[in-house]
Amino acid sequence: MTEQHLTSNKKSPTLRKLVYDLLFNKENPEGFHQLFERAIVFVIVINLAALLAETIPILYESRERQFHLFDVVSVVIFTIEYLLRLYVAPEDPAFQSGRYPRLKFAKSPFAIIDLIAILPFYLSAFFNLDLRALRALRLLRLFKLLRAFYPAVVDFMVINRDKTLRQKVYAIVNETPNSGKLHETFDFFIVLWVLISVACVILESVNSINYHFHVEFIVIDTIAVAIFSTELLMRLYSCTEDPKYQHWLAGRLNYSRQVTTLIDILAIAPFFLESLLDHLFDLRFLRVFRLMRLMKLARYSDATKSLFYVIQREWPVMKASIFIMLMLVMLAACLGYLFEHEAQPDKFENIPQSIYWAVITLASVGYGDISPVTPAGRAITIVLALLGIGIFAIPAAILSSAFSDQLRIERETMKQELYEMLGDGKISPEERSIIDAEAKRLHLSKAEVDRLLEKAKIELGLVPHPEQKGHTHHDLHHAHGHHESHRPAMDLNYLSKHPEAAGEQFKILLAQLQQLAHSVDHERLNQYLSDKKHATDFQMETWEYIAKQTKKSP
Repeated sequence: MTEQHLTSNKKSPTLRKLVYDLLFNKENPEGFHQLFERAIVFVIVINLAALLAETIPILYESRERQFHLFDVVSVVIFTIEYLLRLYVAPEDPAFQSGRYPRLKFAKSPFAIIDLIAILPFYLSAFFNLDLRALRALRLLRLFKLLRAFYPAVVDFMVINRDKTLRQKVYAIVNETPNSGKLHETFDFFIVLWVLISVACVILESVNSINYHFHVEFIVIDTIAVAIFSTELLMRLYSCTEDPKYQHWLAGRLNYSRQVTTLIDILAIAPFFLESLLDHLFDLRFLRVFRLMRLMKLARYSDATKSLFYVIQREWPVMKASIFIMLMLVMLAACLGYLFEHEAQPDKFENIPQSIYWAVITLASVGYGDISPVTPAGRAITIVLALLGIGIFAIPAAILSSAFSDQLRIERETMKQELYEMLGDGKISPEERSIIDAEAKRLHLSKAEVDRLLEKAKIELGLVPHPEQKGHTHHDLHHAHGHHESHRPAMDLNYLSKHPEAAGEQFKILLAQLQQLAHSVDHERLNQYLSDKKHATDFQMETWEYIAKQTKKSP
């Protein structure tokens, strides 16, 4: 019994440490801390939605059992979370310093909030509590969100303790080195409310749903407008921190003319216009423009920003393809009107009506509501359908190719930035944060970033190439002589310590230059290198010498 007891004591801390590292240790990159926290936050948000739904009789009265079952499942999840945190408290640095770490955890504010979130449910099993009071107590579960929000606020205040209010606001609404996790939380909050408000606008158009939830839709829309208005004011107030908008008035006016700012204004304008001018004009049609809020998501999508840049860059080519499409549409509409007007005067009444048929035909949609009946009309339709397959595909092909090219350019730019950062031989924490932010924007995984860093270090000679470790200069010469086309990148550190290998490397590079001199167009290359922007005087003189020696050699 004693040996079993000792063995149990030895195994217990190992299991506890494993649970802590997997679910609660923020410093463990291989754990599931973020996933676990997000799952708990998701359950809390769903609980809030369920509490709001219970206040609507038409939803609650017919589904009372399902609501109760969901509440039971939620309490079970929160109970397991509380017990797990209590179990691993001795492993948490915040509580392990005390004599009774679990008691210290139980007295902490977050633990009290976790306990209050589940306590009303268990109390109702022993005491006859009023159902309305029990529902009200369940609202305390919202305080559990502080566990995810509070650390971000504390870190933000520490990072920005010497900053002004405007600088702090700017760091919250824009991604900066001082933003921290609070900026991500702010973005998530705005995106969430964009989705909620747009969903309500869509559901509001359904008469049967709007009849029962009209008041709720008004309340949600009012809250959404208040949130979006506050966000807009924060951006206008802090935009002068950006060097492009430094002037207190002209800078804010210039910022207001940005596309993203105009979208923010259009997202809230219908609410205020309808409230202020409703007694003068019927402005109910403006409610449809509330769907413009969906365009606010473009600010939070790097892919959308890249797409806008690609369109701007390729706009000359796009204009040409659009011009060809418009010409083809007008020509097809005129021919359709010419051939079909007499046979179908009701459908091909005029050329503008024929434009609709031409666009539908060229786009290969073919609704069938307007179709030719004459032989000439059907013949021109066949030709248009075949042309449309290629003509309408041109813009899509241009955008696809340009978007892929833009992504490649941005990744190459990031690679060049890595080389510049490695100029001093190391990556500082600030540089690492910049790399991580850029990798996130380009959708690169951590493994891909590490691979790029390792490749850059090898090419810069900061670390030896794996294939060169332990090789002699004879081995290196043998490898270069037989596998020149697949030779590894130069390891300058290795070559500086092995003159023989450096000599072999020099001969290889010289042979490549001679091969280049034999194959390249000398006149065009001389013209390129003569420009001071492309080559130095020494580089030009070296090339001229190699070119002359190559001509003399047989």
